[in-house]
Amino acid sequence: MIFAAGLGTRLKPLTDTKPKALIPVGGETLIGRTIGRLLSFGYRDFVVNVHHFAKDIEAYVAEQDYGRLVRFSDETEMLLETGGGLKKAAPLFDPNEPILIHNVDILDNVDYNWFANQHQADEDAVLLVSKRQTKRYLLFDNGMRLMGWKNIETGEVKSPYEYVRRTGLSQHGEELHMFAFSGIHSFSPRLFPLMDRFPDKFSIIDFYLSVCHRSRIVGLVKNDLEMIDVGKLDSLQAAEAFVKEH
Repeated sequence: MIFAAGLGTRLKPLTDTKPKALIPVGGETLIGRTIGRLLSFGYRDFVVNVHHFAKDIEAYVAEQDYGRLVRFSDETEMLLETGGGLKKAAPLFDPNEPILIHNVDILDNVDYNWFANQHQADEDAVLLVSKRQTKRYLLFDNGMRLMGWKNIETGEVKSPYEYVRRTGLSQHGEELHMFAFSGIHSFSPRLFPLMDRFPDKFSIIDFYLSVCHRSRIVGLVKNDLEMIDVGKLDSLQAAEAFVKEH
């Protein structure tokens, strides 16, 4: 699934007349670049959620060679955030295959054959993480099982575990490992029933944090992760350089 429904507010004025997914980088639109790269790793079925200039994205994709491989999840009435968007699109997925989730505005150096092979049969979701500096970190135990989330500026901690919220440590008093989430993850459809009690609009991270005590949500560290978030005007130049190097 490719998340492409955002308003692209930070890319104004470019997104006043077109969706973020159709912003060109290195002579190729962001959605074209994302799908093209995943095609090179053998992916052949794509779900794209749309909201801002939805018809423009659909028309553009329909004209591409890969157009027949793409189905759309329409969020034109209301943006549903990452969790709600995935929940709405649930009927479009094969219930027996993990879903690779990728933001349309992320450029990266991930080998997606490697990433897919890391998702073990007993794991409900695999979150690609790194040591990148940020204000908000996911917390993992020594087995890289998700335990919580922390904002290091405010000290706020979210976790279904009371001892993590109280001490910031594991049940056995061990330090938890802090990693930054890349926005790239592999999701097992068997988690969809746990979304039934969630509203139409919610964050996928909030969902993971609410079920990680009864589902196997794990982190996968990529120490050499290179990633550009093409979310702001000043990142476009860096994105152009990134695609030239890769």
